[in-house]
Amino acid sequence: MSGQDAARRFVDEYFPHCRVAIWCGSAAARMETERSDLDLVIIDDTRPQPFRAAYEAYGWPIEAFVLTSRTYGYFFEINALSGIPSLQRMCADGVVLKDDGLAASVIEEARESLRQGPAAWSEEERDAARFAITECLEDLAGSASLDEDVFIAHRLAALIVEFELRMHGCWLGEGKWLARSLRRHDEALLQRLLQALRAFHCGGGKAELIGLADRILAPHGGRLFAGFYQEG
Repeated sequence: MSGQDAARRFVDEYFPHCRVAIWCGSAAARMETERSDLDLVIIDDTRPQPFRAAYEAYGWPIEAFVLTSRTYGYFFEINALSGIPSLQRMCADGVVLKDDGLAASVIEEARESLRQGPAAWSEEERDAARFAITECLEDLAGSASLDEDVFIAHRLAALIVEFELRMHGCWLGEGKWLARSLRRHDEALLQRLLQALRAFHCGGGKAELIGLADRILAPHGGRLFAGFYQEG
């Protein structure tokens, strides 16, 4: 069964009373791989509360993000604070399978949220990120364990990407979406980061990755350790 036919049948069988069903993700964008699932945003006011659930049906793995008409906006706001607009992207780019008239409003709110970008970091959030990167840099520079270096290096890479994107008002992402977000922001920087990680993995050299992290921090005050303070 095609992805779209499976998605329609799933909605009809599992969420027959929903107000809106949006098929989204790689399969909806015709970019699926052998491992792709079907992602669905469901707005169903007969459900007492939002939930996320995974299913196997019609030959497909299916993931449903179930919301109500009162709660989808709340999740848009939460995502704007975290910087990861997963729900907005799904709604903005998906294929409407079922609609009682609400879908247009949901899609426009999602697209407007994406246009506005994430909530700006406060000075405290910026300094907390600088402090976390600084600690990671010191751990990597001082480590004598190749096993531990692998985990430190990948944490450092994720931290500096998040810092770069948030300091420029860009959305983040998880997994593949983090790479896509950085590519959209600065393709050259993505390639420098990948080269630094390749150099680390091929020979264990840390200098390139450490240097890149310091260059990203430099316009924002550089490393931060002494003087850092955080309440709570």
